[in-house]
Amino acid sequence: MITAILNCYRRPQNLQPQIKALINQTVPPEEIWVWKNYHPDQNNFDWTSFNLYAQQAGIRVIESNYNWKYCGRFAAACLVDTEFTAIFDDDTIPGPRWFENCLDSYNECNGIYGGVGVCLNQETSYQPNTRYGWVSGNQNTVEVDLVGHAWFFPSSYIKYMWMEKPMWANGEDMHFSAMCQIHGNIKTYVPSHPVDNKDLWSSLYGQQLGVDEVASSAQRNHKQFYKERNECVQRLVGLGWKTYVNRKT
Repeated sequence: MITAILNCYRRPQNLQPQIKALINQTVPPEEIWVWKNYHPDQNNFDWTSFNLYAQQAGIRVIESNYNWKYCGRFAAACLVDTEFTAIFDDDTIPGPRWFENCLDSYNECNGIYGGVGVCLNQETSYQPNTRYGWVSGNQNTVEVDLVGHAWFFPSSYIKYMWMEKPMWANGEDMHFSAMCQIHGNIKTYVPSHPVDNKDLWSSLYGQQLGVDEVASSAQRNHKQFYKERNECVQRLVGLGWKTYVNRKT
C-alpha cells in the first residue's frame, strides 16, 4: 500500500531511528527506500552497521555521488509501484499512527497531506506565513498552500511534479503542491496533530532535530534563502497557482 522514501543528506545518524519508526507504524509501509543525497559529511559516518541493518530489513538504498538537492527524492518517487508514497526529511521521525492518520484523513478528503503546512499571508512572498502541524499542533485537518518535512500522497500524483521545471535550488515543497493544484485540481492539507496525542504526529522530535547547525535554512544567509523562496512563490503564481488567501477573497 505505502512506499516510504527517506532522504539521507547530512543526518545519517537518524536513518535507523526513522526506519524503526516506520516499521512500528500501525499501518507499516510495504517498502522502505533510502535516497542518499551526497554530502561530504557522510564520509565520516560509519555505514557498516546501517548497511547490515538495511540488508536484514530489506531496505532499498539509492546512492548518489552527487547532491541532487531537494528534488531528487521526488524523482525517485516516479519509480514507486504502491498505491501511496510517503517522503520524509532527514530530521523527521513520525509517531506510530502517522500513516493511519494520513489514510483516515485522505479517505475523508483526497489530497496531499504533510507534516508542516504553510499558508502564505501574501500572494507575492513566502513570508509572512502561518504554519500548522508539529510546529504548534492542530486539532483538525487544515487546508494549506504547501507542506514540508513529511509528505503523504497517492503515487499517481507524482506525475504533476514534473509538468513544469522546478527551481532546483529551493522550493520543492511549494512546487509539488502548486503543480498538483494547477494540473490536477488537488488540494494540500495538514492532518490533525492533536497536542494530547502525539502518536498521530508526523514528527516527534522536529523541534530538536530540525534546528541544528545543518538545517538547510541555516546554511546560508537567511536573506538569500528567503529571496529564493519568494522567487519560487512569484514564479508559481505566474504559472497559475492560487494561494489559499487569494482563493478566499
